[in-house]
Amino acid sequence: MMSNDDTARVKNSSRVNNELISIKNVSLIYKSKASKIPAIENINFNLYHGEFVCVMGPSGCGKSTLLNILAGFIKPTNGSVMLNQTEIKGIDWHRGVVFQNPPLYEWFSVRKNIAFGPMVRKLPKKTMKEQIELYLNKVGLQEFADKKVYELSGGMKQRAAIASALINNPEILLMDEPFGALDALTREQMQQFIRTIWWSSKKTIFFITHDVDEALLLGTRVLVMSKHPGKIVADFQTDFTKSIIESDSDNVRYSERFHQKRNYILQLINQR
Repeated sequence: MMSNDDTARVKNSSRVNNELISIKNVSLIYKSKASKIPAIENINFNLYHGEFVCVMGPSGCGKSTLLNILAGFIKPTNGSVMLNQTEIKGIDWHRGVVFQNPPLYEWFSVRKNIAFGPMVRKLPKKTMKEQIELYLNKVGLQEFADKKVYELSGGMKQRAAIASALINNPEILLMDEPFGALDALTREQMQQFIRTIWWSSKKTIFFITHDVDEALLLGTRVLVMSKHPGKIVADFQTDFTKSIIESDSDNVRYSERFHQKRNYILQLINQR
């Protein structure tokens, strides 16, 4: 029989083996001739395979800066970011990115947009065709495959953007307020959609949001950042999204436990 210390060691060892991304002592300073502006400061945390991590914080705290570093768009001033123990030095297909405004080619069809990544990677035509049909099906856009992007609704555009990212089979999906510009009903539908995609694909998702309810309804883990310069001031696990999946109901949002966690996050954001 294992002691409590032995059990803790087993759990810690298991989590280390499941580590996907390691962020150590990361800071970023925006420099100009006149000044130096710290955007984020001394960020430390790990991301693990299969997590749905939601990131919150006041406007201007550096959430998007952190995501851009993870994506490889910019390099930190200090510290290191490792993916599978290899330093991230630029963009590649291992990290898919979805923004609030989908970076789609408006004059291309949905099918051609989804095909863009596989074409760049020069996948065999047969494989590419099979993958395109698979991801059109995953995001429910089979009937709209040959529609031009400008003909789609906001929710459909985000589905196409998510398919365009997922078809490259990234290690992690980085999402920067992807549903922020959608109306309330479409936003709720898209939350259910991304939750289902995450659950079925087992992908790791790093998701920035300003909506506390959204963070709790989607995330298995929530990171809260302080005001500028951004630091991690809270990092905790949540299980509301799993409850929603298992019960096929979002009634958990009306529970006392949900409201206590919601108030806790709001207090953290407002007091810093």
